[in-house]
Amino acid sequence: MAIALIATIVLVEPTPKPAHKTGLSAPLRALRHRGLLILSLTALCYNWGFFTVLGYAPFPMNLSPIKLGLVFTGWGILVAIFAVFGAPRLQASLGIAKTMYANLAAFAVVIVVIAIWTTDRAVLIPAVIISGIFIGVNNTVTTQAVMTVSPVEKPVASAAYSFVRFIGGGLAPYAAGRMVLAVNIHFPFFIGAGAIVVGIGILTTAHRRLSEAERVQVEQVAGPVPAASGVPAAALIPVEGSTGPGSPSENVILAAVDGSPIAALVTEAAAILAAGHDGVVHVVHTQEEATAGDVAIDGESLEAARAVVGNHLDRLAAHHVPAEGQILLHAADHGAAGRMVAEYANTIGARTIVIGASSHGGLPALMDGSASRELWRHARSNVLIVNPDAPGSLTVRPVDRPADAELLRG
Repeated sequence: MAIALIATIVLVEPTPKPAHKTGLSAPLRALRHRGLLILSLTALCYNWGFFTVLGYAPFPMNLSPIKLGLVFTGWGILVAIFAVFGAPRLQASLGIAKTMYANLAAFAVVIVVIAIWTTDRAVLIPAVIISGIFIGVNNTVTTQAVMTVSPVEKPVASAAYSFVRFIGGGLAPYAAGRMVLAVNIHFPFFIGAGAIVVGIGILTTAHRRLSEAERVQVEQVAGPVPAASGVPAAALIPVEGSTGPGSPSENVILAAVDGSPIAALVTEAAAILAAGHDGVVHVVHTQEEATAGDVAIDGESLEAARAVVGNHLDRLAAHHVPAEGQILLHAADHGAAGRMVAEYANTIGARTIVIGASSHGGLPALMDGSASRELWRHARSNVLIVNPDAPGSLTVRPVDRPADAELLRG
């Protein structure tokens, strides 16, 4: 706990105080939203299986406290690794819905193994440790799904979701003991696996909502019309024209910006590119959410995100460069942000994506979801990196592949 305290002080940025107080009834009212209710009920069923394993599996192991602690140390390490690193990668590859279906099904199979070989420690102990993989993935992916489909503030959605799912977590261990007395030691684990299968069935009723949540959600930000730009007003709305999704257009430049100082250089580079091709700049900012494991809080407010984009639209208007602004909503982490920028660029047919070089290294960079890596993996556009530390002046030479992006200096 001391290590956790020090890590929190050193690595975690302070979060602002809530703008207003939230009533105790707000989480219950939030459950009127069908998507939130369905995912919460799915989590209740999952937690029944999870806490049956966590709460009752130690008894048939019949180990000393130290050995039992070592078993759950291995389990906990897998939970942590797959919650932080495994879940985002699976979500990026398969999407939220497929990841949840596959993960819940695999976890149910592991619990069935535990149910069959409950009295065989050679099977029981590895199965319990391996279950940490699926628990870690589910904690993160389900929480992200809840935050994405929910129309209410993140703390309220998190409270509502936790209230329902921990009904399963609270009842399962007690029920397991009663089932052992009434039937046998295998029975509660079969019930736990069955509860997860029921959860999968409940989840299917929210499939459409999950699919919608996985799409890149964009909020348009109005900006000033640059005077004397010589560009038709139609260029200031989303580009449709002759360029279809995935077909790079000579006159569409995407500037990916954040609140860092280097973002101003990104906008300047995009302005030079657009001016050289009579183009339009799409200023794009991703609104990241603070989701870790099974906890979520409000990240950047929508008002703050609008202010960031508006500032860069003002810069482009000063250069008489036509531009429009978008906020990409519900980015789970830096990696998801990079992927969403790439997907949006593919949708509008952007020829070039301009981004800033990473402003940090060391441990923060290691913990970063790597927005750049995900951007390069998914983009079909040229990518230019603005690096204020690189030698030379700001010159723009587009390249053919993202992996060969130029380093630029402002």
